[in-house]
Amino acid sequence: MKNLLLSLAFALAATVAPAAAQEVQPLDGIAAVVDEDVILQSELERAVRNIKLQYGDRLDQLPPEPVLRRQVLERLILVQLQTARARSTGVRVADEELDGAVAAIARQNNMTPDQLRQQLASDGISFGEFRSSLRDELAIQRLRQRFAQSMIVVTEGEVDAALAHSGGATQYRLANILVALPSGATPEQIAVGQEKIEGVHALLERGEMDFAAAAVRYSDAPNALEGGDLGWRSLDEIPTAFASIVGTLQPGQVFGPARGPSGFQLLQLVDVRDAAADSGQMVTQYQARHILVRGDDAAARARIDELRARVAGGSDFAAVARESSDDTVTRDAGGDLGWFAHDDFGPQFGDQVAGLQDGEVSAPFRSQAGWHIVQRTGSRQASVDDENRRNQAREAIGQRKLEDEWNRFLREMRGEAFVDIRPASGAITGG
Repeated sequence: MKNLLLSLAFALAATVAPAAAQEVQPLDGIAAVVDEDVILQSELERAVRNIKLQYGDRLDQLPPEPVLRRQVLERLILVQLQTARARSTGVRVADEELDGAVAAIARQNNMTPDQLRQQLASDGISFGEFRSSLRDELAIQRLRQRFAQSMIVVTEGEVDAALAHSGGATQYRLANILVALPSGATPEQIAVGQEKIEGVHALLERGEMDFAAAAVRYSDAPNALEGGDLGWRSLDEIPTAFASIVGTLQPGQVFGPARGPSGFQLLQLVDVRDAAADSGQMVTQYQARHILVRGDDAAARARIDELRARVAGGSDFAAVARESSDDTVTRDAGGDLGWFAHDDFGPQFGDQVAGLQDGEVSAPFRSQAGWHIVQRTGSRQASVDDENRRNQAREAIGQRKLEDEWNRFLREMRGEAFVDIRPASGAITGG
């Protein structure tokens, strides 16, 4: 959940000006029309201004103003499209779930909710805007989770193959630069894209610019403003086309250009680490009970609220689960889920459990199965045995597949949307 707080940084930039800039009168007008919604000029101005403040005295690493504005505007467009799609498919984030997420973020940042509110205020961010951005982020996460459940399948054969060819506990920190190509690109568009990526590669080879600065300035990827950073990944989490290459690179080396589904890419190996040495071959496991009420209508919500009130009033959680839970697998055991790792029941469920103290009961929250309340009963550090390794491999393969399919889904959604970027936005609208 701490990572969720970090992921809100850009969303908040879209809606909240930092304290130092709040005296500036927002500009009127529309920066872009996105289907039936609009992105206001003032939203774009605040987002660009916040990015500049984040870079501080490193403004020379940012691309020219029109390119920066285009990058920021494209991010806002994608956020708008995802939240609209979430709403249209029935994704809703209840106030109680939002309250639980805020409390979990506060706990994992060693704060109380009041201290979090004060910290946000000192950063010039209103608590209402924070909650609104968090609600959008949770909705997008749920949309992505639904997408994964419907589109991503990992077979036992794929897990066996991954373990057989595993690079052990080695993880690789990667960065990329993407020169995007549209779907069905013409030969001329391909030639222009190839010329651009080769030009960027030449800059890197001559030492005229480091990789992160080049990514900020030239990449079309969503992570451009983070210097192209892709984070730490095991070989299982790296697309097959690159996995065999990464292991041969030394930190700092660049592979490419290579043509992929999105366009032309350069890939840099930033660093390598032994994750087993860092973790001591241990993982955090949780023990918990849960109560499930199937359905997402008002009646289901009212029922889970009533069950939560009974538990809060002193009723034994296990007894209530045996009597009322719709989970036929765990009901007779009082909702006992046994010991499990964070993501065994999905990241959303894991975040709820991780944000609790032993003995604490969550607020009602919703998943694809229905409404839940969960009581964390214990936590421990466990060795990474064979079954855990299989689970980790399965999760890594699923995440790799999800990333590929989700990015394809976002490109299709962006391509199908009506987007009118207004001249007043000051954004370059071409590549």
